[in-house]
Amino acid sequence: MTGAAETLPSVVLLCRERPLEDWLAELFARHAPELRVLRPDEPGAERAQVAACWYPAEGSLGRLPALRLIHSIGSGVDHLEHDRSRPAGLPVCRVVDPDHSQGMAEYVHWGVLHFHRGFDQVIEGRASQQWQRPVQRAARDYRVGVMGLGAIGTPVAARLAQAGYGVRGWARTSRELEGIATFAGADALAGFLDGLDLLVNLLPLTATTRGLLDHELFGHLAQGAALINCGRGEHLVEADLLDALASGQLRGALLDVFASEPLHRDSPLWQAPGVWVTPHMASAASDACIARQIADNLQRLHAGLPLNHQVDPALGY
Repeated sequence: MTGAAETLPSVVLLCRERPLEDWLAELFARHAPELRVLRPDEPGAERAQVAACWYPAEGSLGRLPALRLIHSIGSGVDHLEHDRSRPAGLPVCRVVDPDHSQGMAEYVHWGVLHFHRGFDQVIEGRASQQWQRPVQRAARDYRVGVMGLGAIGTPVAARLAQAGYGVRGWARTSRELEGIATFAGADALAGFLDGLDLLVNLLPLTATTRGLLDHELFGHLAQGAALINCGRGEHLVEADLLDALASGQLRGALLDVFASEPLHRDSPLWQAPGVWVTPHMASAASDACIARQIADNLQRLHAGLPLNHQVDPALGY
């Protein structure tokens, strides 16, 4: 270990699953070998000043009296709420990969094509050997709405607009985007949703967005609309989704995130007609990005510099 590494704050890995902890340990060894990285059961872990987290176990953060920084290994920080021992007032940072938006744009574009071009109907018809050609609609006549116009949502909406879709965007605050009709704030939500053929959710999870994808929201969409949820599982009221699918208000849903992951084997979402489940694969930060951004923030913490990608407690992201 170098002298510089000894003076840096040590990092403890707090993850719900041991395989993820193993992956993180290898990731830091490969991309940030200058850091002192500890498992929770290793000597000295209780004196760590930085915690690299993904769904930390209940009580784990509260057992770190020297803790100065909590760092998510992903772009979301809502998973930290699962540990109610988290000390108040500590800075929380997240990883922001500039390439993350590219992966998300690819996934969402595929999902939009899946429903727009009727591939969902073709795949379901294959089981009964039905030769049924979906009605083709021009992209400009297929109304797509993107909820969340931040660093990820804006490139996603722009890609869909460039592909010819009639795109609307909705965010908490006002935005102006070329080729996209934008809406802002709670008062504009109903107008944004009105008559959409497909809704894409890319919002962060906050107290005001939790449970937003519910019966009332689905009722504003066009009859037979589709949903793509890449935000957080807690955005979705699953019972309301199943009801909307059963009634025909929604034709289908592509879900990449869930309130509990991995999705439990007994979940009705696995077998619900019209639901397509993917294993939280829409996009992810690269190994190098995770390691280097956390390492950089450790250097900044040690030097007393402003931290990168620090979460605003008032906003939750």
